Amino acid sequence: QVQLVEPGGGLVQAGGPLRLSCAASGRTFSNYAMGWFRQVPGKDREFVAAISGSGCSTPYADSVKGRFTISRDNAKTTLYLPMNSLKPEDTAVYYCAALSDYLLTSILPSAFTSWGQGTQVTVSS
Repeated sequence: QVQLVEPGGGLVQAGGPLRLSCAASGRTFSNYAMGWFRQVPGKDREFVAAISGSGCSTPYADSVKGRFTISRDNAKTTLYLPMNSLKPEDTAVYYCAALSDYLLTSILPSAFTSWGQGTQVTVSS
């Protein structure tokens, strides 16, 4: 399996930007579709965005469409999530995850087999 590490996260004011990154190691990064998920206490982990191994497919949750942009650099084995126009309701622990398939066959959390440790994003109003 691929190992995932997420530096970053932090506190930002509403309306501001923040960029998350996720460094992968251990396997051929381009063989994995990747995703970002988030979770708040007491709620299920929810899908945010995902990207196929080639980067050609990039679905988003409706709540972040137009504000977040998922991307990947396969040469640097890194996944990115620049977030703009942040809202207090974006506050959550954000996780990157890897799907054991080059194609983005699912956006369900249960389909993803490797997970980062999570990073806290807090948006103040």
